[in-house]
Amino acid sequence: MIKCLTLKLHFRGMEGDLRLALEEKCRTLDIPMMGVADADAWDEPPFRPFVSDDSHPKAIMPSARSVVVIGIPLPMPAIDSAPSIWYAETYRTVNQLLDQSTYRLSLFLESKGHAAAFVPRDGYAGLEALRKDPSSFFSHRHAALLAGLGTFGVNNTVLTREYGPRVRFASLFTDALIDHDEPIEEELCIECGLCQKKCPVNAIGGGTYPDDIIDKSACTERTAILNDKGISPCGMCVRVCPVGEDRKRWGNKKVSIYTEKGDWTDRWDKIRSHGMR
Repeated sequence: MIKCLTLKLHFRGMEGDLRLALEEKCRTLDIPMMGVADADAWDEPPFRPFVSDDSHPKAIMPSARSVVVIGIPLPMPAIDSAPSIWYAETYRTVNQLLDQSTYRLSLFLESKGHAAAFVPRDGYAGLEALRKDPSSFFSHRHAALLAGLGTFGVNNTVLTREYGPRVRFASLFTDALIDHDEPIEEELCIECGLCQKKCPVNAIGGGTYPDDIIDKSACTERTAILNDKGISPCGMCVRVCPVGEDRKRWGNKKVSIYTEKGDWTDRWDKIRSHGMR
């Protein structure tokens, strides 16, 4: 079943029917997470500072009434090898699936008589563009927060109950009024500090978001170095996070494997030795 991590749903007749139809469509597309945010939720977000006014859904698509957000997880073995060609290719594959899936969902809504437009997973044009402006025209992370899929962690990513931060998000705008979710109130980040300690460029300050923003320029330069080797992105702060039920599924509940040397480190080093330019 679709895992909608929410506290409350608002079901009202046809709006609920459309919601159920979208959830069923997600099941057929093998999308495990879906949430819906009210497009007006950006006007009164749960904290400040939020995204700029020109990045609100209605600023991009004035007729938008709902924002559908989906999440696709990254398998833990690939992340544990990061940075590596395995993780790099997995990351790119998931991004492609997100774009294709949100596009197909928008076509599905169009077939129901609604206007709908998917938002590309990455709204920037490469590393040079990130150096000039390390932001995109729409934040899928904040959309996921407002759609009730997770909460922000110290590493500034969205943490989910199912997958911790090991999940990627994408969104679509529609003029359809769809039963929406509320942001979850439980803070999922346990503030263990492991992401801060393991960051190779000391980009994470250790405070809670949004009071403490990561050093995006340091992340960008780290990405540039790995990109030259063909193994970007970094993924270190994502792989070490102890939050997420996926750790039980993969039998990987002990985060000490990231701080102590063992058989697993030899396995990861072997994987990392392949595929680099």
